[in-house]
Amino acid sequence: MVERVIATEAALQLIEKLKAKYGALMFHQSGGCCDGSSPMCYSLGEFLVGDADMLLGEIGSCPFYMSHAQFQYWKHTQLIIDVVPGRGGMFSLEGPEGLRFLTRSKLFTEEELADLGVERIQLGTTPLDLSNFTVPGATKPG
Repeated sequence: MVERVIATEAALQLIEKLKAKYGALMFHQSGGCCDGSSPMCYSLGEFLVGDADMLLGEIGSCPFYMSHAQFQYWKHTQLIIDVVPGRGGMFSLEGPEGLRFLTRSKLFTEEELADLGVERIQLGTTPLDLSNFTVPGATKPG
């Protein structure tokens, strides 16, 4: 079965380093505000998940959560947690390492969506007719 969240080898190595330093870890995909939309790494139980959060899966044997509302925007994509140089979120444990976790994503294929039980997004099927489109105050060429 396809996984909703995976991690690169670099991310898995950093997770192991952080686990050795802090013990069991957990992740929560930030929805914005102070720390942008970074995946935040906490000691297990440090971030209180609630009814508005859902478990997407695990990376490096650590639970990875996201809010239900945010999931509605991401449900057609696989999250790929990576690591890049730079400062992480101010509450995320990787900050002092000079690295930060970063969420990349890829759209699921039709087969993966079917495996997950997610309906494909149906985009508009009628071509947009702009032949009669006018901008107020503009003149037509010709």
